[in-house]
Amino acid sequence: MNRSGKISILLIVLIVFSSFAQLKNKPELNEKFMDMGFGIFIHWSMDSQLGSVISHSMVGASEDYVNRYMNELPKTFYPNKFDPDEWARLFKLTGAEYVMFTTKHHNGFCMWDTKTTSFNIMNTPYGKDITGMLVKSLRKFGLKVGFYFSPEDFSFIHKQGHLISRKGEMTQTTENEALFEYDKKQLDELFTKYGKIDLAFFDSFSKKNIVQYVHEKYPDIVVTRGEMQTPEQKIPDGAMEGPWETCMTMGTQWQYKPTNETYKSGTELIEKLIEIRAKGGNFLLNIGPKPNGEIPIEQEERLREVALWMFVNNEGIKNIRPAPHKIKDGDLWFTQNEKENAVYVFITDQKGEWFKGFRRNFLIKYLKATPKTTISVLGQNDKVVEYWPENNPESRFIQHNKGLEISISRAHRVYNNKIWPNPVVVKLTNVEFTE
Repeated sequence: MNRSGKISILLIVLIVFSSFAQLKNKPELNEKFMDMGFGIFIHWSMDSQLGSVISHSMVGASEDYVNRYMNELPKTFYPNKFDPDEWARLFKLTGAEYVMFTTKHHNGFCMWDTKTTSFNIMNTPYGKDITGMLVKSLRKFGLKVGFYFSPEDFSFIHKQGHLISRKGEMTQTTENEALFEYDKKQLDELFTKYGKIDLAFFDSFSKKNIVQYVHEKYPDIVVTRGEMQTPEQKIPDGAMEGPWETCMTMGTQWQYKPTNETYKSGTELIEKLIEIRAKGGNFLLNIGPKPNGEIPIEQEERLREVALWMFVNNEGIKNIRPAPHKIKDGDLWFTQNEKENAVYVFITDQKGEWFKGFRRNFLIKYLKATPKTTISVLGQNDKVVEYWPENNPESRFIQHNKGLEISISRAHRVYNNKIWPNPVVVKLTNVEFTE
């Protein structure tokens, strides 16, 4: 065989190989995703009326239950107090950069105006396209738009005559061609009706064909679950190569749970956000709206506690990466912004109340000052303590042989009682990490 023939065969092999190559998120979009740091997850469907687990109550249910679930529940779903602008305004205030909305969960009920099935929001007393309304409001407030979508669809496989189960026969798009084609039509609606969609979260056990379909047709969408690690209700033990995303509930349930619910405190949520960011991940914090469209007061309270903390400290959360070598020293967590040569030290789990104007010292074993090092506390000017003019709140540091000692005052009055229960963040510039 001559040289040109060998080259032709090689080109054919490369073309065939490339057709089977797995597409991925664009690297530059992954970097932007990692910069965001914090997002809001929304689990909401018509079975929120019952206060039950979203969708999963259909598995193992009697035929009577399934029929009433699919045919009667939509008739009473009426979220007349849904205010998408109010939602988006609150999400923006929390410091979140993106929102992931459940367009369709496993039950198959569509929260948008779809032509693929009558099992959708338009066939309820409410009769409005909730997804479209929310997308418009999110963009109005400068938030990135993400769609959660379940390739699994209980209503579809039930109509096919299959047992409703997440791991049963024909439940996945990789084994059910009709389901795959159905899902593709729905994704085409979602990704073309509402302008540019930024992110997608695919929740099924087998989703490679769906993910590849989206990468091929909508290459500017960042796929989270299906493309990257998305630990659920837990935080990895150590730092992980990005991008990755922990999704977590405020209580024990994703959807609205009006009874028998236990919530994490605002401080717990803030400290989880810090830990996740120090380990290089994004935090997708979930809410479950009430069936009338309101955000439950317990969830709103926690969002507003996060909002206050982020208003003061968001610089240490956004556009950062994990610190090299060490991400933690005792109760101190680290993040870094390489572009600004800045390290952020998050002081967590403080015992006792930290009263306004009081000073505390901390020794950091893994940092070393340089002649250009500066120190400040995020959110305060280090010049004045209200009603206490003789108090000098200036932040200071001393380099010791075995560590960097920082001395700071929580001088900023944020609460009326002058006590601050949540982490304080110290910004250090031009410091070096030691092994």
